[in-house]
Amino acid sequence: MVAALEKSIAEPNPLKSEEVQKIHAYWRACNYLAIGMIYLRDNPLLKEPLKAEHVKYRLLGHWGASPALSFTYIHLNRLIKKYHQNMIFMAGPGHGAPGVLGPVYLEGTYSEIYPDKSEDEEGMQKFFKQFSFPGHIGSHCTPETPGSIHEGGELGYSVSHAYGAAYDNPDLIVAVVAGDGEAETGPLATSWHSNKFLNPIRDGAVLPILNLNGYKIANPTILSRISTEELESLFVGYGYTPYIVECKEDDDYLECHQKMAATMEHCVTQIRAIQQEARSSGVAKRPRWPMIILRSPKGWTGPKVVDGKKVEGFWRSHQVPMGEMHTKPDHLKLLEEWMKSYKPEELFDENGTLIPELKELAPTGTLRMSANLNANGGLLRKALKLPNFRNYGIDVQKPGTVEVENTRPLGQFMRDIMKCNLHNFRLFGPDETASNKLDNVYEVSKKTWLADYLPEDDPCSQMSPDGRVMEMLSEHTLMGWLEGYLLTGRHGFFHTYEAFAHVIDSMFNQHAKWLDICIKEVSWRAPVSSMNIMLSSVVWRQDHNGFSHQDPGFIDLVTNKSAEVVRIYLPPDVNTLLCVADEAFRSTDKVNVIVVDKQKHMQFLSMDEAIKHCAKGIGIWDWASNDDCGTDPDEPDVVMACCGDIPTMESLAATAILREEFPELKIRFINVVDLFTLTPDTEHPHGLSHKDFDTLFTPDKPVIFNFHGYPWLIHKLTYRRTNQHRIRVRGYKEEGNINTPLELAIRNQVDRFNLVIDVIDRVPKLGSAAAHAKERMKNAIIENLDYAFTNGIDKEEIVNWKWPY
Repeated sequence: MVAALEKSIAEPNPLKSEEVQKIHAYWRACNYLAIGMIYLRDNPLLKEPLKAEHVKYRLLGHWGASPALSFTYIHLNRLIKKYHQNMIFMAGPGHGAPGVLGPVYLEGTYSEIYPDKSEDEEGMQKFFKQFSFPGHIGSHCTPETPGSIHEGGELGYSVSHAYGAAYDNPDLIVAVVAGDGEAETGPLATSWHSNKFLNPIRDGAVLPILNLNGYKIANPTILSRISTEELESLFVGYGYTPYIVECKEDDDYLECHQKMAATMEHCVTQIRAIQQEARSSGVAKRPRWPMIILRSPKGWTGPKVVDGKKVEGFWRSHQVPMGEMHTKPDHLKLLEEWMKSYKPEELFDENGTLIPELKELAPTGTLRMSANLNANGGLLRKALKLPNFRNYGIDVQKPGTVEVENTRPLGQFMRDIMKCNLHNFRLFGPDETASNKLDNVYEVSKKTWLADYLPEDDPCSQMSPDGRVMEMLSEHTLMGWLEGYLLTGRHGFFHTYEAFAHVIDSMFNQHAKWLDICIKEVSWRAPVSSMNIMLSSVVWRQDHNGFSHQDPGFIDLVTNKSAEVVRIYLPPDVNTLLCVADEAFRSTDKVNVIVVDKQKHMQFLSMDEAIKHCAKGIGIWDWASNDDCGTDPDEPDVVMACCGDIPTMESLAATAILREEFPELKIRFINVVDLFTLTPDTEHPHGLSHKDFDTLFTPDKPVIFNFHGYPWLIHKLTYRRTNQHRIRVRGYKEEGNINTPLELAIRNQVDRFNLVIDVIDRVPKLGSAAAHAKERMKNAIIENLDYAFTNGIDKEEIVNWKWPY
């Protein structure tokens, strides 16, 4: 491959002798800093013999991938300066921060943001000590790292993040280093297909660099142990033009720099040529974008042998090549020799500042990848131009009498959002835009597609290179695109089936943690658009999909994250959905999760009522209550509470039965649209005070709470409330299969009949006088189950039920 590569590159040795020497010296400085971060707490320039007290007691961080990361970084810097290229950098290898922090510090950005980490001996000492040290920074490219929008703590997402950053960013190249261990993850495997969605006219470009250093933490990597022919074929099959740069343990470093410089320049000029051709012709075709496969030793330039065991080029260099620095003097001596092998006295002056002839190699200002505005996307973010959500609402003359597909008007709202924001808003979902009733967006923009077309695709394919609807059957890749898109200053909306949102559990975790750190600890990061997630095709409407599609547990996970970041909304109808969606689109630095079914449902609130209800997040529905009747309002005998569209309807149906069976029974009906209102205000900014909670729910009356998800989540949120034991929660209990809607509700006891029985059992004044009504409820359960088993549908009076009062 090297011979073939050299034929395709006009200038195989582009660096002059003096230039390659300087680049190598700069790389030595990067590697010196990487080791210093991992090992040292003092004596940063080794001005005195290295002693045990100069070394950290806990040695954390990963050396193995760091040299290749900084090697790549500095070669990108050369091209940024040469072509005035707008570029950001992503480091996929986990714990690879030393390889990124070194060049970030050397180009001055780190000291500008953190003045105490100045470009001198004192600043270098603090820079070293802070790394993986209590109270300071971690070993990934965390939010504290200038230029980072990809932490790399959990492997698999670097490439999808890179493509998300490139969409609608025509002048940007995103250079992303993916580790060969990371390449074994499912998310990374699917994300290589992102090149089929990159439009060379309106989008930027991604330059993937796969670093094959051969080993994971203790095993060889798969891609490093297949033949070059097979490896090339893999990436040709993905649609790339792969170029291999191979650097072995004993290769001359200067030759390695020449090979990398030649290959990288060829790739960047190829990217620019692809874009120029597409933009001048106005024709967006799918090119074979270039990529680089960098074969380099793990722990490159480090100790070859420690304690008689191979280290460089082996898995032992993955983390800390040698430890026990305070008990093994020979290790301390080896560390000193290793660090001095980079000749720091040639790199830094007496004050510890990088010498001028090396300093000038880095770009300046916002051309530095560590200072690029795209890596602090809030600085580039422009608020969405939002149409008035009220214009998409449903006219509700009488509650509970009209049925509408809840998500259809939301799709119309987003259609016009997209129309007003054709350069900074995209919709992401796994092939379910039409299924989730959001397909009105196709009136403005089709699905992004640059792969092949078939004759039968037209005219109804709804696919176009200019589409803004991103569909792919990988929630991982979609979420990665969305994260990269948001973190570079744009807006988006992600939707999927509720049961399969668990696919992106970890991605949500990582993004929520990133935002939490940014809000609390990284004041220089400007707010970014919120991540908006809609879960539809919900647990209660799986008539044909069955048990596998019944899981409302994603919101349980969300409640575990920082109250500064997460919001959960369960709007019961169209107008409340539009209210919370508008709020979500306007918000920043949040993850907004909206749970709503796509099928036809009863509509309950007028738009004015919905706005007030959503502003509070929880409230009494007077029209469904009878505890405030006439001139003599009284405390209720029971509180009927609900959260979610289907549970709300069943609670209303139960309330109607109760009012018919027991006219004297005082019922207060409460609906929750903002789940976090149930928590104390000391735990979440949307939470109710204990006084307000007791005012709504009373301090001592029974509460029958009908919930969309797993019932124990409500107990978790309300466990500190007054007399919490009086709150009876009904929710999904893992009971289901191919069921009619009412049958599924009955099996999980969220149905109207079981709710009535709950009230009878918990309101003392009903007692045995309600025995006959209780029997009627039990009989109704039996009759409705039998009808569903016999006919495959629910009874007409169930399907066509309407609020009678």
